[in-house]
Amino acid sequence: MRLVFMVTGEISEATFADALTHEYEVVGLVTQPDRPVGRKQIMTAPRVKEIALDAGVPLIQPESVRKAEALDQIRQWNPEVIVVMAYGQILPQALLDIPSRAIINLHASLLPKYRGASCIQAALKNGDVETGWSVIHVVKRLDAGNVILQKVVSILEGETCGELHDRLAQVGPAACQAALKMIESGPVEGAAQDESLQTYVPKLGRKDGFLNWSRPAKELECLVRAFHPWPGTSAELGLKKMKVFPPTKIGEGEGEPGELLRVGEETIEIACGSGSLILGEVQLEGSRRMNGGELARGHLEVLKAGLK
Repeated sequence: MRLVFMVTGEISEATFADALTHEYEVVGLVTQPDRPVGRKQIMTAPRVKEIALDAGVPLIQPESVRKAEALDQIRQWNPEVIVVMAYGQILPQALLDIPSRAIINLHASLLPKYRGASCIQAALKNGDVETGWSVIHVVKRLDAGNVILQKVVSILEGETCGELHDRLAQVGPAACQAALKMIESGPVEGAAQDESLQTYVPKLGRKDGFLNWSRPAKELECLVRAFHPWPGTSAELGLKKMKVFPPTKIGEGEGEPGELLRVGEETIEIACGSGSLILGEVQLEGSRRMNGGELARGHLEVLKAGLK
């Protein structure tokens, strides 16, 4: 089969690279333009672009896939199947009509749960015990197409978003290949999603990681793991922002939300709405990353006033 991949994010790299090792003909790649990255704003290409160039796969990097030039190029590649994964743009109907067999999307949740951009974070934030890949037909509505197959992945105790992301990335190739083999054998209708069970999780920003100490400790412990490395979690210590890093531990202390309950050699214990959260590594604005004990030794008085 002739395949075109529309992928960008790191989570798609293994799946794209794996497809190049199979009997399918990868005739083109559509990926996002090079972007400035880091404090020095160095123009950086998506890693999949480098993989494609090394393999001699033609590619385009349109600002918008809705533009006529992009659509014309994809038509010239004459794909039987288009594989979409972490692409980052809404796809127009004109694109959906191009492939002769199917256009499929690999989405990192067990749909209809967690449609949208922050699906991996949502599973961890909500304390789920499993997540996985859903391979679906692409329709105009976001992540709403019929499900071709799902690959379930257990969530490990204490796992962060970064760690789960990397494990999901390694499962992606098997999910993609299984779906392609089904499509190669003939039309696959898939199973309709139960709309009564669908949830939507939007793209996250730094403000979403602000810790509300009136919430239960278990909820905050999940949030710290879910939002690491992006968008991160933070609190206010005095007039400064303080980043909080995993791992944290749930304690049994009680007090006013944000109250400093205990200082350990390398930790501080903070009261929550129910229970307490034991913080290990933190970073005060304008300072280096340090353990909780170090923070307390340098800022005990302001800590006694509580976190906000």
